[in-house]
Amino acid sequence: MATSPQKKRAAEYDLIEPIGKRVVVRKDDNKRQTRSGIVLPDSHEIPVITGRVIAVSKAIENDEDQTIRQYDKVLFDPREAIPVELEHDNKLFVVHIDRVLAIFRRSDQPRANSEKAIDDDEAGEANDDV
Repeated sequence: MATSPQKKRAAEYDLIEPIGKRVVVRKDDNKRQTRSGIVLPDSHEIPVITGRVIAVSKAIENDEDQTIRQYDKVLFDPREAIPVELEHDNKLFVVHIDRVLAIFRRSDQPRANSEKAIDDDEAGEANDDV
């Protein structure tokens, strides 16, 4: 008696949580054409990719020295990143924090509390000298 082939089940998972000092990054779309219609060459010679952090491990969240947070735009090295196909139309990568090369920030964002505290200390010392 022949059995009917089983249907493939849809993805059972909809959440990914990185372990250790890792983040999950959704790769940005490669823009191959400018607004004016100029087609750009393949960028395979550039071994870095930009993307958005969609999940941060607990180890990074609890580390006060780490400034990377969820939804940050980052530049990362994909050579040791682990690709994950949780979503069919988006490419996700699990990236070790050491492979995140840069975080894009706006210059008009408020400064970190630690920088403000240093400035306040310096201002207090200047007032003591008067």
